[in-house]
Amino acid sequence: MPQLTEYYNVPNPPFNGSNSIFTNSTIRQTLHTSIPAESYMRIRISNAFGVNDLPITQVAVAWPLDGAAGSPQIVPGSSVPLTLSGNTSIIIPDGAQVVSDPIYYPLEAQSMVTVTLYITSHPGSRTNTWYSLGNYVDALNLTDPSTQYEAHWFFLSAIEAWSPLTTSGWVIVGDSVTDGRGSDTDENNRWPDLVLAKMREDPFTAGIAVHNHAAGGNRILYDGLDPNALGRIDRDVLVQSGIKYAMIFEGVNDIGTAATDVYSQQVVGNRLIQAFEQIVTRVHTFGIPIFAATITPFGAPNSTIQPYADPQREITRQRVNAWIRDSGRFDAVIDFDAIVRDPNNVTELNPAYNSGDYLHPNVAGYTAIADAFPIDLFERFAFGVHSFQ
Repeated sequence: MPQLTEYYNVPNPPFNGSNSIFTNSTIRQTLHTSIPAESYMRIRISNAFGVNDLPITQVAVAWPLDGAAGSPQIVPGSSVPLTLSGNTSIIIPDGAQVVSDPIYYPLEAQSMVTVTLYITSHPGSRTNTWYSLGNYVDALNLTDPSTQYEAHWFFLSAIEAWSPLTTSGWVIVGDSVTDGRGSDTDENNRWPDLVLAKMREDPFTAGIAVHNHAAGGNRILYDGLDPNALGRIDRDVLVQSGIKYAMIFEGVNDIGTAATDVYSQQVVGNRLIQAFEQIVTRVHTFGIPIFAATITPFGAPNSTIQPYADPQREITRQRVNAWIRDSGRFDAVIDFDAIVRDPNNVTELNPAYNSGDYLHPNVAGYTAIADAFPIDLFERFAFGVHSFQ
């Protein structure tokens, strides 16, 4: 069976807060699968942005109690230890990633799996992670007085599954709107999760894994909390196993962090269009079709409520969106802007879809995106695209 990266988490830069050092710590986190793994699976652990070695002493996978996301409890008897090149421990150099040895551990589609690490991070997971002092890898529940939880993922980069030849992957490069800001913690109701549920109901798309490669605050042109999206294409799209479709939904943070004068906005608009051209060319080189979404509104009554809100930035958003819609460079365009904007004021989110910050949709907004998403695109581009276009 071929290997497929079933679940992928964008490795994050160092979690360098003054009180954020893990030592003699157990970290328990839950991950949401998209398609089933019929037999074997393994995990990928990342120290991609570390500045020191990462010592992993023990790792295990298990089922979370009641299948719950963000749970510190596991099902009795479900914990299985993982080895790393035949050993229970490994030291990962800074900048590196490692994979565990495969184990027979079938996974159901859209189920939760628990991974527990003991060591002697991805922010904004929308899923609680639990950690305690000491080694509690096999504990049914983390009840030590030191136990805390955080809505982040740490060190886990992917679940890799052995899947039938009919399975494939769809990767989405995005920012906090795709990462699920405004969705509910532990509920898996980001828009990609909701599209996945829709895909599972269709025979053609049921075997397509959804890879959410989003990072809060991400930009196309400049690094921030994470590397720029233009630089992420190779690492997060092209080298991932089983990828058959790609999508990009970015640009709002480039526009929103650029100065508001006319010249600066003209420059950022020009550069975004150039970058989109490069991304399309790069992805097409591998015969992969790439879809795009238009940039959603960020207008607000004033810039105190939403700092991105500015008339000149809105001009840039409209200009870039017009190019996305009309240039013909993308294999398909899903007009997220049209789905979630206020019909009475197209510079703002529909009030029914506004999470409150005038930038991120709420769950109703994410549901509207998923409901309108045309999953027939996957069948239309099942045979890929020409690599030179």
